[in-house]
Amino acid sequence: MSDAVNALLRRMGWSEQIEMASVIGRWREVVGDQIADKCEPLTFDDGILTVRAESTAWATQLQIMNGQLRHRINEEFGREIVRELKIKGPTSRSWTKGPRTVKGRGPRDTYG
Repeated sequence: MSDAVNALLRRMGWSEQIEMASVIGRWREVVGDQIADKCEPLTFDDGILTVRAESTAWATQLQIMNGQLRHRINEEFGREIVRELKIKGPTSRSWTKGPRTVKGRGPRDTYG
């Protein structure tokens, strides 16, 4: 983008939102196919990028690569846009059905 457009976006307060959308939109391009195939960005708010990995093994690997990934993303955008990278593993099954719940182990307490 030109300097005039960037200045206008900054004045209107849109530059951060555009950069955040760019990080998520260009995820595969920035991190590469191998990583993008195994995880996806969920949210990006106030410099905190949250990513969900498809397995606990990949979540662990991404946690090890945390600094490298942040550096790669920030280098791509020319400034420190991602201050923190949160890695989430795959979601576990929820036993909650409906709006009411009971404290304790619930239906799992009869499993052996």
